[in-house]
Amino acid sequence: MIRPDVQALLDQIPPESGPPEATAIRESMRMLAAVVDLPEPPLATARMLETAPLPTLLLDRREHRDPGPVLVWFHGGGFVFGGIDTHRSMAADMAQRLDLPVLLVDYRLAPEAPYPAAVDDAEEIARWVAGGPAELGRGVTGLVLGGDSAGGTMTIVTAMALRDRPADVPVVAQLLLWPATDLIGKYASQREFAEGYLLTEASRVFYQDSYQPVITDVRASPMQGDLAGLPPAVVLTAGLDPLRDEGRAYAAGLITAGVPTTFFEAVGNIHAFGLLRKAIPSSVPDLAQALSALRAMVGGLA
Repeated sequence: MIRPDVQALLDQIPPESGPPEATAIRESMRMLAAVVDLPEPPLATARMLETAPLPTLLLDRREHRDPGPVLVWFHGGGFVFGGIDTHRSMAADMAQRLDLPVLLVDYRLAPEAPYPAAVDDAEEIARWVAGGPAELGRGVTGLVLGGDSAGGTMTIVTAMALRDRPADVPVVAQLLLWPATDLIGKYASQREFAEGYLLTEASRVFYQDSYQPVITDVRASPMQGDLAGLPPAVVLTAGLDPLRDEGRAYAAGLITAGVPTTFFEAVGNIHAFGLLRKAIPSSVPDLAQALSALRAMVGGLA
């Protein structure tokens, strides 16, 4: 069953007209973010990191901290759009609720930078943060990796890379929001929600054609890899999302592999709802529940 506020939003979205185009999508999403999402909460720290290998925004409810973990966030957008401007409000909300520093990363986008540029960027920035750069102004004792949609792919792939070739500090947890995990598998939700639920089949095809992944590569379809030994996870899916079933499959795969995992599903909600909190107010407790679980998971490490 669809939620009333979700239906109200979908009723306002015009049908797709013509083939998508990367530049137009990026501009429309930047403009839309200010309309459909909540204002950014005030934080003590909000500044770009000048020495980071990629454009990276530091968000923190505190001005000064003792050594502790840091959340590195990889934004969604099909590897084609999205960035600091589209995800800043949600990332700031995470920093506020988790009481952790959040690093929101602007990685290279397709089609200008096709696969594996994004996942290469993700591993590079994670290793840089793990090294405890002086610009952060505090020691780093562990990484929390997180991402939404395509950023979920990057989170898993980076966690695998740092499991197999450890960085200077461990990855202590992962947070996956409506993640893309598998380009090979065929899932019922892909057919059931192919049209009329924000993320369409045509859009998914466009993103994949732009990114040009090698779908059999574990760095494009991490569900095809070994999940054993990955860090504890919080996974949040949307009940009316084409990616729902691959998110469920990832959570189930982690549990089967013995990885401590907390799973939530926002029943009646759609893909990317965490970026639509003004338009879909019922999304606020969905996201808050997942963040509360992550905070409990990280526990005394902060």
